[in-house]
Amino acid sequence: MQSTQGEVMWPKLIANKFLRKRMGSDRFVADLQKTEALIEVQSSSNSLLATSVEKDTQKYKLFVSTWNVGGVAPSDDLNLEDWLNIDNNPCDIYVLGFQETVPLSAGNVLGSENSKIAMKWNSLIRAALNKTRKTWKKIQESKIVVPQDFKCIISKQMVGIFTTVWVRGDLRRFIRHPSVSCVGCGIMGCLGNKGSVSIRFCLHETSFCFVCCHLASGGKTGDEIHRNSDAADILARTSFPRGPSIDLPGKILDHDRVIWLGDLNYRISMPAATTRSLVERGEWDILLENDQLRVELSEGRVFEGWHEGPINFAPTYKYYPNSDNYYGCAQPKKGEKRRAPAWCDRILWYGKGLKQKEYSRGESRLSDHRSVRAVFNVEVEKLRISNPFQSFLLSDRLERIVDHFSCFQADDC
Repeated sequence: MQSTQGEVMWPKLIANKFLRKRMGSDRFVADLQKTEALIEVQSSSNSLLATSVEKDTQKYKLFVSTWNVGGVAPSDDLNLEDWLNIDNNPCDIYVLGFQETVPLSAGNVLGSENSKIAMKWNSLIRAALNKTRKTWKKIQESKIVVPQDFKCIISKQMVGIFTTVWVRGDLRRFIRHPSVSCVGCGIMGCLGNKGSVSIRFCLHETSFCFVCCHLASGGKTGDEIHRNSDAADILARTSFPRGPSIDLPGKILDHDRVIWLGDLNYRISMPAATTRSLVERGEWDILLENDQLRVELSEGRVFEGWHEGPINFAPTYKYYPNSDNYYGCAQPKKGEKRRAPAWCDRILWYGKGLKQKEYSRGESRLSDHRSVRAVFNVEVEKLRISNPFQSFLLSDRLERIVDHFSCFQADDC
């Protein structure tokens, strides 16, 4: 009788989870409320109000990072400033993708979404980004205290995959059409223990898409085929609403600026002992020649047309918790898998208008992965409008009026 009940419950749980995911997959949380109706006028060059419209190109600094935190919840005093590198290299936009924010247990995969950990991460990110800092100003060449004002424009979780986007406060009124799309590639090809959370928004006249993923695991020969399949599935199944009034990009590659980040899980196709020996000697070039993602890319079997910057850092997986020692390099415990080091965590980009300035890894020992981060200079098209009424609509004066009557900021995303 117990066996029969289990057989009945399993498909029921999966069906319930699938239906819940479908019904809530387009919802997200943010500091910024949807105000497209208020500022849509800026994107319409044919408006009767506009007397003169010209396009300019403006450059912004974009920080992107991926981090598999291995189901470890952050402590209240976890310092994220080194990871975000705010003091040395402040940016205008921060896109942060996590994997395994919760353990990938049956309860978390099949049960209701647990948002407490994601909220805690956002609280820590908010504190790090908005910490008051002393900075140099040209006036009198002295350091003055400048308060930071970063806003969360979109934040979305699917099981352990969590993506959150933050922009400078003065940019938030130019963010339009935020949207999310979740694709489950895990159990039965549909559950969210593996898959992606993709985020779309427009900044001025340029559309952005960020795909945060966790692809199929496995260190056996041929497992890279499953990862290729997951990536193709995400590209095919991810879709965004096209909008009621203008034709917005609906698929990942339709966007102007596209970045793919996450635990792609590609390994190094060499014997484990050889891999460990080369890692100890820092022979990155030999290892990268046998990196599965590099091989699959060069053979055109996955991510055709995508780019990745030079890798000049040690493999990011797999470490003993709270240690700088790779898993299996010490005397393994009984029954412990001897996973070889690998560059599982990667950041790729597609198309023009993105110039990578940095590609590095963080050194926090929180989990068995090290974070990977990239900084880009990104080109954004911007309208210059000479009509006084439109200038008012897009000005700080209007934002202050709106802020007076609306609650844009939540306590925690």
